[in-house]
Amino acid sequence: MAEKNGRILAVDDNADILFALKMLLKPHFEVIRTETNPENIPRHMAEESFDVILLDMNFNKDAISGKEGFFWLEKILENDPEAVVLFITAYGDVEKSVRAIKAGATDFIIKPWQNEKLLATIWSAMKLKSSRREVSHLRARQKEINTLMDQPFADFIGVSPGMQQVFKTIRKVAGTDANVLILGENGTGKELVARALHRHSLRKEESFISVDLGALSESLFESELFGHTKGAFTDAKADRPGRFELAQGGSIFLDEIGNLSLPLQAKLLTVLERREVIRVGANKPTPIDIRLISATNMGIKQLAAEGGFRQDLLYRINTVEIDLPPLRERPEDIPLLADHFLQLYGQKYKRRVDRLGAGVIKKLRDYPWPGNVREFQHVIERTLIMSEGDTLSEADFQLSSHNSTQEEFGLDTYNLDEVEKRIIEKVLRNNAGNVSKAAADLGLTRTSLYRRLEKHGL
Repeated sequence: MAEKNGRILAVDDNADILFALKMLLKPHFEVIRTETNPENIPRHMAEESFDVILLDMNFNKDAISGKEGFFWLEKILENDPEAVVLFITAYGDVEKSVRAIKAGATDFIIKPWQNEKLLATIWSAMKLKSSRREVSHLRARQKEINTLMDQPFADFIGVSPGMQQVFKTIRKVAGTDANVLILGENGTGKELVARALHRHSLRKEESFISVDLGALSESLFESELFGHTKGAFTDAKADRPGRFELAQGGSIFLDEIGNLSLPLQAKLLTVLERREVIRVGANKPTPIDIRLISATNMGIKQLAAEGGFRQDLLYRINTVEIDLPPLRERPEDIPLLADHFLQLYGQKYKRRVDRLGAGVIKKLRDYPWPGNVREFQHVIERTLIMSEGDTLSEADFQLSSHNSTQEEFGLDTYNLDEVEKRIIEKVLRNNAGNVSKAAADLGLTRTSLYRRLEKHGL
């Protein structure tokens, strides 16, 4: 036998009707409460939560106006705006019942009722109550998330001059629709900047859509960004909007935009200039209203000067530029970040760390953090998990040697082009010349790696 669930409150001044309701509903629902006096409704609602409330429209034998029913409907909804109320009404009161639905009732049951129809109506009402609870829970959760995110820049923190300049720029441009280009090494927090720009913009109630262009193949670029129609290609089994359409009214964040090939750059530029997209397989353009935020870890200006990135697209995407400093250039932020991540992961793993041992901050400051804040965050998390006691010492932090990369690749220069060339050579050797595997190890697309191979004559 299926497990009974559902809590029902039935309110009617006719005890015989309540008895008949209870006998009908008892086999199907977990709790059935009955009440002849509507004055007791607030007490019942205070004592327990009901999925559905069955409410008589008239409580006095000589009263046919339904005013009492409307009065108590209002009181119930004042007590619980998410309450699901079904009116119990005589056949002649259908018009009043329709007005009651406009006033907030969910549905009505006509006396004398048909058992199957009454049960079906209550089951439908219970599903509605469940949906309302879920929506209410999601709203509360979203409100809490928004509260946390509305702290100045969430976990994007810093007191260093470089970071203060970043915050200042965000405050200045967030409220505009200016296109923003975020520059910075991997792990510096480029997406955090993009989200902060959106969160403080006039578009904050709309979507924020993030796209990692470095992970998109040439063949998927148009379908993912611009959408496609059913039958446009073999696997297109239904119409599908692209990321630009999903970001309608909000912001779209194009990460690693420097990885785009010249043909794809041309297609993106056309969309930005015309403010419209054409789905793959379609002829009719779809207007778009988005705020564009882009980011790259590449020297995009040098790339443009060398012909690897379109100058006209660069002008289009960087109305305002935000340059994120690497962590090694802002050592004064290390104590703040350490405290922040210790609290974060202390709560997550139910660990309490009262303090950092002498010399820990100096050790963290002296390390160059090639992976920037992302690496720092992972180190703090790992150290907290592996350590014991309420104090973290220098020995708890396992950091790689400063010169490990230089020794591994036999570097005798800090020229970035030369370093890049030697690293690519090393990774290609490790992968026996397999470009796809080498690109994956380097965190690049095959297209981006081919461009670098051509650049270095490899």
